[in-house]
Order: sequence, then C-alpha cells, then structure tokens
Amino acid sequence: MALFRMPSAGPAALAPRGNGLLLRSPQMADYVQWAELRERSRTYLTPWEPIWPSDDLTRSGFRRRLRRYAEDIAADRSYPFLVFIESTGEMLGGITLANVRRGIVQAGTIGYWMGEPYAGRGIMTAALRVLLPTLFGELNLHRVEAACIPTNAPSIRVLEKCGFSREGLARRYLCINGVWQDHLLFGLLHEDFRG
Repeated sequence: MALFRMPSAGPAALAPRGNGLLLRSPQMADYVQWAELRERSRTYLTPWEPIWPSDDLTRSGFRRRLRRYAEDIAADRSYPFLVFIESTGEMLGGITLANVRRGIVQAGTIGYWMGEPYAGRGIMTAALRVLLPTLFGELNLHRVEAACIPTNAPSIRVLEKCGFSREGLARRYLCINGVWQDHLLFGLLHEDFRG
C-alpha cells in the first residue's frame, strides 16, 4: 500500500540544503570539529541532555557512534544529521530523527542540539525548516514529534516557530542530566506542515 511505503531514497541521498545550511549524516572526517564544538558547548548543553558517556568525545567513541548510526539508518530506525554552514563547512549543531515507526503510524521523534557559540541566532529554527520537507517527503512521515523540558524556552520557541503544536505533558519522561524530567510534548502533522 503506497500510503505506508518505506522511503524510496537511500539514506546516503539525504542531505537537505537551504537557508545557507547543509544537513547531512555524520562522517568520520567530522570528528575533530564535532568533538571541539561539543566540548566547547558542554556546560551549555548539560542541563538539556542525557549524561555523556565518559568516552563520548574520544575518536573511538565517535567511531562507535557512527557504527550505531549506520545500523539505525539501514534499519530505518533513526536518521542523524549534522548542521553546517554550506559555504564554509563550519559545524553548528545537529538534529536526529529517532524512534521511526512505520506501518499505520508513519512517525518519528526529533531531537536537536546547537553549539553554544551559535545559540540564540535562529539557526536551529532555520535548520529544522530545511529538514522538515525531507521528513515529510523522502522519509514519508505523517507525524513528527518532539519533547522538551518545560523550562527550555529556546527549544519551545524553535518548535512553535516551525509549526509544532503543544500536545501535552509527559511526567518524568526522559532522564536528562541524571534526573527524570517532565517534558512538554509537541507534534507536527504532514497536512499541517507549511513548507
């Protein structure tokens, strides 16, 4: 049934561009830039992310991450993207579509992070606007979901600017920075998407 088809394009083809940005899957050549940006942004990101593994910023940790990403992409479970300035190749942050569900659901959950030097400039809003047509187009999703801590006003603004609707509150939903945290739940349907 065409409505519930798998994506037709191979994962390697997913490299949306727009607003001066390029989004693409991480590669080993990204390690140095990724590790430096994450380390420089550690204090800024800590309140909003799960506790980082002790080897998270190591080359071997990044290599393991890439292997897991490749398995997840091949199984149509998850699609990670790094966000770059297209003209310079400067890395700004990342967006991941995870928890992809097919069949009668056709949905996935997005999560994102922005390097501290680039936060508050509207870049993540621009990046998500670049990615959404791919999620609803090539990846054939009907629904994109997101969750964020109620005190994360910048993340809430990103989602609202991109057309997501607040759908509820999930109590103690995710373990963030070592603590089970409540999260606001957001959703965007294909028919509501204003591409």
